[in-house]
Amino acid sequence: MRFLHSSDWQLGMTRHYFDEGAQERFTQARFDAITRLAAEAKQHGCGFVVVAGDVFETNQVDRRTVLRSMDALKAFEVPVYLLPGNHDCYDPGSIYRSQVFLENRPAHVEVLTDSEPRIPADGVEVVGATWTSKRPLTDLAVEAAAGPPAADRQRVVVAHGAVDEVIGEVSPDPSLIRIADVESAIADGHLHYLALGDRHSCTNVGSSGRVWYSGAPEPTSYRETDPGVALVVDLGPESVEVERIEVGTWSFHTIEEEVSGDEDIAHLAQLLDSIEDRARAVVKVKVTGSLTLKQAAALEDLLDERGDVFGALEHPERHKDLAVVPEDGDFSDLELHGYAAVARDRLQGRANAGGDDAGVATEALALLLRLAGDAA
Repeated sequence: MRFLHSSDWQLGMTRHYFDEGAQERFTQARFDAITRLAAEAKQHGCGFVVVAGDVFETNQVDRRTVLRSMDALKAFEVPVYLLPGNHDCYDPGSIYRSQVFLENRPAHVEVLTDSEPRIPADGVEVVGATWTSKRPLTDLAVEAAAGPPAADRQRVVVAHGAVDEVIGEVSPDPSLIRIADVESAIADGHLHYLALGDRHSCTNVGSSGRVWYSGAPEPTSYRETDPGVALVVDLGPESVEVERIEVGTWSFHTIEEEVSGDEDIAHLAQLLDSIEDRARAVVKVKVTGSLTLKQAAALEDLLDERGDVFGALEHPERHKDLAVVPEDGDFSDLELHGYAAVARDRLQGRANAGGDDAGVATEALALLLRLAGDAA
């Protein structure tokens, strides 16, 4: 039996660093990913699809998000099983209980609201490890694999959450999925594939080849190591084969550079310009080093200009580790008169005097230099 394993769609996700246009592109990409997954499922001859939790960003997504989600799910031609996760748990206020969801859910889409087996085809059953609250008190994945499946059936358990082997630490969390118990269930024939969600990076867990995080179909943060993936799983009586399918279109990048002069600023510009599909790229820039006021102004101009072409360009710590040292020649090419000249002289005096005001005065000088340059 061949099926598609995905997770963590997080439809309705927003990010604080997006302007309105970028946020809409990011939002649309998540709906487009559903359409691509449907095409991949058809191309690979998948008999069904499982989505291992966090289909929605929260249980409070708006009506439009639900309607667009249901419309995108119509692209699938096979059964689709959605698992409530920690973001969209199946509690009394669940989005899956809402009128807009229930009235618009396509017939081939089913929510795994309990651990009763679903039978998408002969020889296989799908069992959900459903989150009914934000804080489960047991290992839901192992519970879902308790006891053998019906005769001649292979069991696919769809679960969501952290695995002890992956987080690499001892945790008292009772919901933690313990890989030793999972592999014991596999050895006993109670579990043939564990489809996991929660970790946004595609990850093979354990040694059996039967436990996988699919990762999110679209990247969501800088910390992810292998996002933008779905899995096509071939599950046979004695073996399993898992194929990674690239479906993501967005990307996240971190650039850390030491800048100490014009050449370094030019190199930073080259690094930014080397990133492909910039309208769907999110970049965080962190710079260290020492620059003159003119060079600092040039750096700010560079970041502002490139920020207009990227999905988002963050530089929240741009002044923290960058020393800006005023030089006598910083204003030599600019004719400042009246209040501007007075402000320059006073700020230079404070910057040169040191003390608590020196940093603020230096930043103000850099801003004055940029404004004067724009007006020249």
